[in-house]
Amino acid sequence: MGLFKKKLQKKTYDKVNQKPVIKCSICNGEQVAGFQNVHTGAFEEVTLIRGDADLELFRKQYDITGEISKIY
Repeated sequence: MGLFKKKLQKKTYDKVNQKPVIKCSICNGEQVAGFQNVHTGAFEEVTLIRGDADLELFRKQYDITGEISKIY
């Protein structure tokens, strides 16, 4: 319980050319949230996902609803 809360800063992404994905490592289970270009398949990392709180923050920052696909 803190007196000073950090204000959530909304961010945007190109919804026409990019889709939100979680890139998962097969070796160590590390997960990184980011955006994949739908035309080239290039992945842009945004944040490391260490738990449910990190994933929820990613969703809120970029106003993402629905399922986020995983790539390996």
